[in-house]
Amino acid sequence: MVPEALPGVWWKYPVLILSAIQNAVLEEVIVVGYLLRRLGQLGWTPMAALAGSSVLRGSYHLYQGIGGFIGNLAMGVVFVYLYRRWGRVGPLVVAHSLLDTGAFVGYALLAGKVGWLPTA
Repeated sequence: MVPEALPGVWWKYPVLILSAIQNAVLEEVIVVGYLLRRLGQLGWTPMAALAGSSVLRGSYHLYQGIGGFIGNLAMGVVFVYLYRRWGRVGPLVVAHSLLDTGAFVGYALLAGKVGWLPTA
């Protein structure tokens, strides 16, 4: 998997950062804020809703391989816990944005310059 394949133009990094923010907003608002509320309204227990939300998050990252699934499953558990503690998705959006920005921009800066990072 290649996280980005944009040409070397001036707008490359702003696009990567905005893409990271977009992913974070969509995922946290829908998979944490919306889904947990709806599952609760359907009568799911808090633990079942946590498991369902986390498995969903991991599942749509399976294109990253089993590591992507497990990592995002764990992230889902932590983010659901924090959402329940704070009652807000804002901090989750910020954290997710920073994680994705690091991955997208980091890949763009390091691809082809270090041997441990795949480029195809």
